[in-house]
Amino acid sequence: MIADTERALQEVVRIFEEIGIPYMVGGSVASSIHGIARYTQDIDFVADVREEHIADLVAAMQDDFYIDADMLLDALQTRTAFNVIHLPTMVKADIFLRKSDAWTQEVWSRRLTRDVGEEAENRSIYVASPEDMALQKLIWYRLGGGVSDRQWGDVTGILKVQAEALDYAYLHRWAAQLGLMELLEQALQDAGIAQPPPHPA
Repeated sequence: MIADTERALQEVVRIFEEIGIPYMVGGSVASSIHGIARYTQDIDFVADVREEHIADLVAAMQDDFYIDADMLLDALQTRTAFNVIHLPTMVKADIFLRKSDAWTQEVWSRRLTRDVGEEAENRSIYVASPEDMALQKLIWYRLGGGVSDRQWGDVTGILKVQAEALDYAYLHRWAAQLGLMELLEQALQDAGIAQPPPHPA
């Protein structure tokens, strides 16, 4: 992870933790942690931001971040996303609001902690699991028309690096429910995982 991205990531996490906002890091940062690292200056968060957090969040970020309180409130009302920009580094953080569907609840329960930063400034952060990042990346790949080499590379990178540790039953169960089974099977093949454990009954 490049220094500017790491610095912005740690600042957002610090503020979320001080305010008490549950969060999880996803996107290319999480896929780089679990798979093959690549350059990124954007950070994706899923966060359980609520209306009562707005004043504290704006106050905590107003000096070092670009943050728009009206955009934040609109995102909460429409259950979409908002972004903030860490001004010292100009790194953007996209903050997706936590949903309440069954998959999101399971994703949330499977969050992992990983350490980022140099030892002297190390911070433990919550990240999505490798299985959930692979599935999410397949969703984004499909939404993009199935043409993004970057998203596909992130998926196969996760599968290659985590091959021995993946919960294949979980991957197959949610791929089936999310309509991703063909894409998952192709990604496994491209990652050189020719014979994963059989699909769950």
